[in-house]
Amino acid sequence: MQANVGTIDRVLRIVIGLVLISLAATGRVGAWGWIGILPLLTGIVRVCPAYSILGVKTCATSRSDVK
Repeated sequence: MQANVGTIDRVLRIVIGLVLISLAATGRVGAWGWIGILPLLTGIVRVCPAYSILGVKTCATSRSDVK
């Protein structure tokens, strides 16, 4: 799969994911906090399945994509 998550988007996903997971692990929020695994994983692998379905791409276009 081709990367479709840009740098700023990636950093925000990782930070939000880690915050939600840590809040869930410490018991400050309910079990729904474990949903933070999703933005964390999509930030790490730089691929968001929802972006692929919707045709969204927040990463820079490489030279090989420009014609």
